[in-house]
Amino acid sequence: MIRPQTVASGGPTPKFTDYHIWKAVMIMSETKPIGRKTLSSLLNIGEGSTRTILDMLCDEGYITVTKSGAVLTDKGKKIRELIKMDVGPVNVSDLTIGAVNYGVKIRGVSRKITYGCEERDAAIMSGATGATTLVCVGSKLMFPGSEYPVSSHVESVLKKEFRVGNGDVIIIGTADDAETAEKGAVTAAIRLLGGIRLNKPTIDVPFQRNSNKELISLAFTIHDLVGRLPVCARSRDNLGIRIENGAVIDNTYTGEVLEEAMEFGTTIRRVATSGPYKGIRVIVAPLEVDGEVVAAVGVVDIRAMAGADNLIRRSEDIE
Repeated sequence: MIRPQTVASGGPTPKFTDYHIWKAVMIMSETKPIGRKTLSSLLNIGEGSTRTILDMLCDEGYITVTKSGAVLTDKGKKIRELIKMDVGPVNVSDLTIGAVNYGVKIRGVSRKITYGCEERDAAIMSGATGATTLVCVGSKLMFPGSEYPVSSHVESVLKKEFRVGNGDVIIIGTADDAETAEKGAVTAAIRLLGGIRLNKPTIDVPFQRNSNKELISLAFTIHDLVGRLPVCARSRDNLGIRIENGAVIDNTYTGEVLEEAMEFGTTIRRVATSGPYKGIRVIVAPLEVDGEVVAAVGVVDIRAMAGADNLIRRSEDIE
């Protein structure tokens, strides 16, 4: 996964993810040419974020932009095939916990699946209620890490929607609406494939010393290592950052547990009682240099909330 690059301009963080880049490419492959306003409406994101996506794709040579709108180039058509997935609604409510389900079939990647936990977490972080992962062994759809096949009814429904072969994977995203269910399934699938490799902008983070830039790099590394769980970091001399879904969403952040870890110089594991992650378990560790605490880095364990009652307290839901 290519690290999001910092751009020189300030302003709000672009409100899009790999899912929106994927969907933009899919839309442009079916509707050509297409204007930014129309694409923005179909992606359900702002025109500024849509413009950023188009600029990224144009810089990579995947699209050309004319007066009539954006069109995929020959190179763009090739990248479309690389990230192509079979996607569609599936009626498997007896298998999942949400009202609406969307399935994604990815060909020949079952070797990358362990127990399906990573896919579930990726779907939840995108806003979905959850995700169920199945692998095809021989001609049977199985739960990963077990010898248990799905019911004959579920297998029939999925095989009617998708052409499934040995080694294929099906991820079923579940949510209260179709868009979020699709987003959950596709987000998990893109993560499984290694992400969409484009240079993604984030906001300029105004730190004062090189050590803070290193702290940002460390925070992003931890973010990737823990399956893109939210990560917070704060240096001793500056307000910190909050990272979610591969981008900095707050560059003036601090939190009670970060402050405690720096003050007492010890790792703290507890449920936050205030801030955007109130009610969620966090783990924060101090960073020492020459015996002195210079920063603290924390991970927000939203998976624990999902496991308890399938509810995720998202930062945008908290004042």
